[in-house]
Amino acid sequence: MASKKEKIVLSLGGSLVVPEGGINIQFLKEFNTFIRNSVKKNPELQFFIVVGGGTIARHYRDAGEEVLGHELTHEDLDWLGIHATRLNAQLIRTIFRDIAHPHILKHYEIIRKVDESVVVAAGWKPGWSTDFCATLVCDDYNVTKIINMSNIDMVYEKDPKKFPNAKSIRKATWSDFRDLVGDKWIPGMNAPFDPIAAKNSQELGLTTVILNGKNLDNLQNYLDGKEFIGTTVEG
Repeated sequence: MASKKEKIVLSLGGSLVVPEGGINIQFLKEFNTFIRNSVKKNPELQFFIVVGGGTIARHYRDAGEEVLGHELTHEDLDWLGIHATRLNAQLIRTIFRDIAHPHILKHYEIIRKVDESVVVAAGWKPGWSTDFCATLVCDDYNVTKIINMSNIDMVYEKDPKKFPNAKSIRKATWSDFRDLVGDKWIPGMNAPFDPIAAKNSQELGLTTVILNGKNLDNLQNYLDGKEFIGTTVEG
């Protein structure tokens, strides 16, 4: 069913695609070039790109709460986020239309035969973020690593914005990482990797690398087996 290509799962943070201020055209141009050059250099590469929601979901959440005059339910918040991921995923698939699988992965009960160089995925159900969906892609298509393209350089023991002296973490076990992020998913939570995804990653024996997705040269260093800036979670 799945091809024998060298598969790479990218959990593409929505904040990279749609930060405050709108769609980041410059990043998408650079990402488009990066993926196409990678595939041109090695036609056996296959990128699974799982796309997050970014600020779109937050804008819809804020609008809903302002109209209603109270907080939305967690389920409603998650559904807004899910549909935001699907809109962003459609944009990414459109950019890679000529080399991408025609269907966005969004119903994970269905495992499709995917031979194209790019496969785009989005959110599925309430209760987790697209990080968890990335772990499902790994399970479905026999991939052992996730590259989490975030808006941070690496994981810190505390929020470095609030605690300037917070220590960075280069390597961590899943047990230690889960102690850091907890076990509960809250819609819109600001965590380096979704707690539900962390739990599933530990159970599946996955490795996750968390790095700043804006720095595509650093991402290339990781893919080339060179020294890179980021956090590796495994074991």
